[in-house]
Amino acid sequence: MKFDIISIFPEFFDSFKSQALIARAQEKPAIRTGGSASPGGGKIISINTHDLRDCGEGPHRKVDDRPYGGGAGMVLMPTPIAKALASVKRKAKSEKRRIIVFSAKGKVFNQATARRYAKLDQLIMICGRYEGIDERVTQYLADEEVSVGEFVLFGGEVPAMVVMEAVTRLLPGALGKPESLKEESYSSFGIRHSSFLEYPHYTRPEVFQKHKVPPVLLSGNHAKIKEWRKEKTKMKTEFKK
Repeated sequence: MKFDIISIFPEFFDSFKSQALIARAQEKPAIRTGGSASPGGGKIISINTHDLRDCGEGPHRKVDDRPYGGGAGMVLMPTPIAKALASVKRKAKSEKRRIIVFSAKGKVFNQATARRYAKLDQLIMICGRYEGIDERVTQYLADEEVSVGEFVLFGGEVPAMVVMEAVTRLLPGALGKPESLKEESYSSFGIRHSSFLEYPHYTRPEVFQKHKVPPVLLSGNHAKIKEWRKEKTKMKTEFKK
């Protein structure tokens, strides 16, 4: 999976790329569905940042301007973004590709979206800043407008990290224990539903500030434990609705 990020602050991602499982996923060979390494020596993921100012206009590499009709703030211009997209496409030709723009008014990103993106070869993410991005980018250059929640951020860099982390952990070989995906929030957990929340977890000590671990988890009866977890999963999901 290739992640390509267009941003005026590409340095935001320096630390992110070097941490924990994200760093390992950039080093480990990609795995095909059957479990074997992918031919060609590709890695599970690659993260490529592209400075929008490299495509800016004039000697000052201008990428934003005042909004037509007046109003506060500056708007990212469509021409530098179009140039950046063209450059990214030339470097990595792919049929299974999506171009997304981050915006508070976009469709909310969820686990189902992450699973859909995990089937792609390339995901190009355009990170807005200031007052936003010229609407023509969203309408004519991007495939989707995505939000990570009903709130407003300074820009699209943090949402891009959210998407990359959610997608990467779904890719074969990215997790040390793939079975972790089977019983987590928003997985089916053996129930015919795609939006159940995960059951509660407990670890040592057995008693913490007078609060005890549920006895069933100490029973060693795996059938009862499974049934308890399934019931708690349903209860948590219903409580959140």
